[in-house]
Amino acid sequence: MSDRLRRIEAVTDTALAHLDVEDLLTELLDRVRDLLDVDTAAVLLFDPTARVLVATAARGIEEEVRQGVRIPLGKGFAGRIATEKRPVITEKVDHAHVLNPILRDKGIHSLLGVPLLIGSTVIGVLHVGTLSTRHFTDEDSLLLQLVADRVALATHARTMQIEQAVATTLQRSLLPAELPTVPGLEFAARYVAGGDGEVGGDWYDVFGLPSGWLCIVVGDVVGRGLCAAATMGRLRSALRAYALECTDPAHLLDKLDQQMRHFEPDTMATVLCAMVEPSCEQLHLSSAGHPPPVSVRPGLPAAVLELPIDLPAGVDAGRPRHTSTMAFPPGTDICLYTDGLIERRGSPLDAGLERLRRSVFAGPAESVCAAVMSELLGADHPIDDVAVLVLRRQDRAEMGPLHLRMPAVPVSLGLIRAAVRRWLTGTGADTDEIAGLLVAVGEACANVVEHAYGPGGGTVDVHMTIQPPDVVATIRDTGRWRAPRGQVRGRGITLMRGLSDDVRIEQTGAGTHVVIRAALASQGPR
Repeated sequence: MSDRLRRIEAVTDTALAHLDVEDLLTELLDRVRDLLDVDTAAVLLFDPTARVLVATAARGIEEEVRQGVRIPLGKGFAGRIATEKRPVITEKVDHAHVLNPILRDKGIHSLLGVPLLIGSTVIGVLHVGTLSTRHFTDEDSLLLQLVADRVALATHARTMQIEQAVATTLQRSLLPAELPTVPGLEFAARYVAGGDGEVGGDWYDVFGLPSGWLCIVVGDVVGRGLCAAATMGRLRSALRAYALECTDPAHLLDKLDQQMRHFEPDTMATVLCAMVEPSCEQLHLSSAGHPPPVSVRPGLPAAVLELPIDLPAGVDAGRPRHTSTMAFPPGTDICLYTDGLIERRGSPLDAGLERLRRSVFAGPAESVCAAVMSELLGADHPIDDVAVLVLRRQDRAEMGPLHLRMPAVPVSLGLIRAAVRRWLTGTGADTDEIAGLLVAVGEACANVVEHAYGPGGGTVDVHMTIQPPDVVATIRDTGRWRAPRGQVRGRGITLMRGLSDDVRIEQTGAGTHVVIRAALASQGPR
């Protein structure tokens, strides 16, 4: 017995530290077979989502892994071990005791199996077998359980490391690689994993829609680790799809509720959804159990937005949701975040929310985001994940030139129109001036889409700048224009000339430039 115990010490030695889970288990099973003088050995790990044991490593019965054997809890030999959490011995394998036909087909006569336990939690089953009848003793059972305890610890630690790495990679891949460039708006964002570095389900997202609206989402899936990160990815994708169908954030969250109640019945998430109008003049918000944003306007103190906090997503798809509308004048900053930013042990949420309010100011989005993280986190490591997104509408002094490069396809025309509208609004152009320039620039871009390129396609560039008192729009392509098709053509250029002060068109071998110039009352007299 003492000799065997010494040999057990070698089952999980430091030489195995570099191996991944499957290679680690395979090496351990070779040592187990030698230790107990058996013909087969296998590990089945528990999948809590499907509630089955999955064949993960095997020696002598490699078919278990290759065929993807899955044993439900409570069924067959391995399922019984996992349910009862104790060793089980079968001296004669038959249909009554064994669910997996591979064990019978392989000619295994006797089996000994033990649970893999972390505390009182079953993470799998380890079993060994012989091709001849064998009477496994209590000593054999004790030895295998000692080995199983070491296997469980090593496997659990390695699995957690791998899951954390996968979850981190998954979450980073699902968060926006870069925030979009939207004329007249600035964005800044941060994500910090909480606790021991294990990621959760916090996320933020910013994306434009074909209608010209902009959707902004900050959310937090209840839970930690790979499962929460994967759920976050599914919810993010669902929200993006639903946003193509509606611009009311409450309706959008209603659809998410229905999706979660049907496909994710055990999931809950808090979500704050904001929709920005194409003109940027107003912001529409709806909160599914999520903490309220903090907003600040130039010359005024920051304030926590007062809006209804409805139930978290996934709780009750039948309860009504509410949308709040707020003005979004130039110079306004809005800070959206997850609760990890303001939660602290022993301190009420209101105190954290007040600290956040004091740290938000009217200024560049990146500066505000940095100040918030410095004030709320400092050198501390957060208990929970933290996601922060700052949105700022630029004032007139911050408005630089507008430059867009879009595919020369019809769907781009709506996006160009929304971007031009936002930019013109920021310059102080009035309603009539904006309407006229939208038509003039739109006609120039539509001509590029229709005439400049063949089937191979190309791009349309739109550049707009202020040359007081005028706004100057330049639309460029690199194609060779096709002749007009149809009988009634050419009205686009007439519209451009009628809605602006000057239109110049230059066609060269490198493409076509259309320059539109129009005076703006806000820029002074001509």
